[in-house]
Order: sequence, then structure tokens, then C-alpha cells
Amino acid sequence: MKHILISVVFATALFSVNAQNIQLHYDFGEGRKLFTSTVEMFRPDSWGSTFFFIDMDYSSDARHVDNGVSLAYWEIARAFKWNETQKLMPRVEYNGGFMALSADNFIPIENVYIAGLERTWASADFSKILTLQANYKHIKNKEDASFQLTAVWTIQMLEGKLTFTGFADFWKEEMFWGTDYRFLSEPQLWFNATEKFALGGEIELSNNFVTDAFKVMPTLGVKYTF
Repeated sequence: MKHILISVVFATALFSVNAQNIQLHYDFGEGRKLFTSTVEMFRPDSWGSTFFFIDMDYSSDARHVDNGVSLAYWEIARAFKWNETQKLMPRVEYNGGFMALSADNFIPIENVYIAGLERTWASADFSKILTLQANYKHIKNKEDASFQLTAVWTIQMLEGKLTFTGFADFWKEEMFWGTDYRFLSEPQLWFNATEKFALGGEIELSNNFVTDAFKVMPTLGVKYTF
């Protein structure tokens, strides 16, 4: 549940529209069986755009947390532009949070600082949008000079009744099991029941993300757009 609004940067900036939504997912993944909320905001202005999201997991059987927030994580990003014809936009980003290993053992998620460039392509009617990013990545006390490549997409289908959106990240980060390269993708499919309310979910696809293995974690969710 991240990055989803980035792919609408180009279209919404043209029409000066702000976009905020809140999502609630139930995670069916192995060892998960928990609810996750996501709050996203995207706001363009004459000098670029600001995007952030906040994820929270509520309890976790696998980590023996049966009451309260077992994970809190947020990202905030700023893209910069100087004119309407600018194709490459410089960007900066911060990531951080914390995660529970057990009911009484919480660990920080390392501070991450990112800087790079992004480029967005869109169809004439903005029903298909793709954003690609190339980033320098600094993970405090872990990776001084890493990288992250990101793709974000949105495809509107059935005259806007169905939305396929998501992101894919590939980056370098040393892990204790010895694998340096990590992959995470979260494609989402939403049926837009009304202008504001949607039903759907996502599938988290990851490799060497939490464990040294390829994982598939499906969810069912609801979304309300303000």
C-alpha cells in the first residue's frame, strides 16, 4: 500500500486536483492474518508535488501482538518542476517507522533518504499513466551509497469502473542472510462502486524482502477517496 498516487502526478498536476484516500486491507498472507490501514495524499502546486502515505498494521499473530499497532511506517516525497514542459523532475524522499518483533520488543525501521529523478508518461485521455524513477538511496547505519529503481502505474478500464494500479521497487540493501538485492511490488485492482468508494485488494509480491524467499501476500480491501 504505497506509491499508488505517484502515477497520477502528471494528470492531476494539469488539472490542479488534490487526491487523498484511506484504505483498509485484511492480509491473508502466511503469518500475517491482520488488518492494515493506509492513508495517502498527493498535492500538486506550481513548483512540483508532495506525496506521502502512512501504513499501520493492527496486531499480528505471528509476532504475538494481540492488541495495538504492530507496525507503523511512512514515506514522504517531494518532486520539483520549473515549467509545464519539463520532462525529468528531481525528487527527494524520506522513509521510516517501527515494527514489533514481539509484544514487548519493538525495533526501528532504519531512516532512509532518497534523491533522484522521475519521468511520467500518460495516454491522451490519462487512462494509462506510467512513472519511472531512478534514485540514490542512503540507509542510515547500513547502506551509504545504494540505489532504488521504481515503476508506478495506473490503468483505468471499463470507463473508469475498474482501476489497476500499483508499484514495483528494486533496490540494494545488505541483509543478515547475505542477499543484497531486494524486490517489492504491490499491484492493486479496484472496482469503483461510486465516485468515492471502491472495493478490491492487492497482492504483495516480494523477494528477499522480509525473508530470503519469494513471497505472495494477498489482501482484500476497501478504499474511500476524499
